[in-house]
Amino acid sequence: MTRRWVLALPACLLLAGCDDRLEQFGGPTMGSSYSVKYVRGASGPAVEQARGEVEGILAEVDLQMSTYRADSVVERFNALPAGSCMALPAQMLELVRFAGELSRESGGAFDITLEPLLNLWGFGPQSRGDQVPGGEAIAAVMADVGQGHLRMRGQELCKDAAVQLDFNSIAAGYAVDRVTARLGELGVTSALVEITGELKAFGRKPDGTPWRIAIEAPRDDRQVAQKIIPLDGLGVSTSGDYRNYFEKGGKRYSHTLDPKTGAPTSHALAEVTVVDESALRADGLSTLLLVLGPDRGLAYAESHGISAFFVTRAGDGFVTRESRRFRELFER
Repeated sequence: MTRRWVLALPACLLLAGCDDRLEQFGGPTMGSSYSVKYVRGASGPAVEQARGEVEGILAEVDLQMSTYRADSVVERFNALPAGSCMALPAQMLELVRFAGELSRESGGAFDITLEPLLNLWGFGPQSRGDQVPGGEAIAAVMADVGQGHLRMRGQELCKDAAVQLDFNSIAAGYAVDRVTARLGELGVTSALVEITGELKAFGRKPDGTPWRIAIEAPRDDRQVAQKIIPLDGLGVSTSGDYRNYFEKGGKRYSHTLDPKTGAPTSHALAEVTVVDESALRADGLSTLLLVLGPDRGLAYAESHGISAFFVTRAGDGFVTRESRRFRELFER
């Protein structure tokens, strides 16, 4: 549903003196890229082993949840008609449960059944170019949108409408959590993992300081650090409307859709960053808060104890606001 952009500071800034114990690797994944940096101690894995483990996880997630490959599990489910059921891997069912919780808690601001709408507006895998659909076209598609059309029956997921799932708002965060957990199992005690812009770091650098990351300013012309924060055991997700959009008739249409209207959001919130122990939760919440907008989003973050950083358009510039939990974590 959204695109995230968080900058990892250069390796030479992350480890004092670019210590030769720093290992790093990366590559393409999920239509974008991933990178792993870790401090290899005496019991830590070699790069070849770590890379194999990480890419195995990424390949599994892609095969299960990619909407850009016809052989993925999610696309096979999406092709089924209304009234169908299909057995899904336990991990996918858990993500459906998680998404359902976010949807209920937010009054429907979060929804993983928006793929038909994304296609209609020109942002989805089956889109036919940027377009501004009419009200009747939106209403027709909305009949098959909504997590209320889903139900679980044992290990099966059933749908009473022609629902199509899109895990793009949470899949990368989920993958980050799995990768960091696996690195820990392999004996890694300090690492920074980034997958399609979602981040998580744990442990300390050799000089005793934490990993630091930069939250990117909402610019579509170049990358600029908005704020730098330290991380240890925390995941970060930033959702924004400034990378994937189109303009028609002098109006800007973002790829961030409001599940209640079936149309792109129209408020002034340009970007929101969420920090949480779970990268999965940060991933979903950043999308949820972006949909809610600057005022309702901040109110939601405050009432739910969410660490969030908001960047809102104001004339030719931007204004920033932080939730109470964000200030508690980073403004000491």
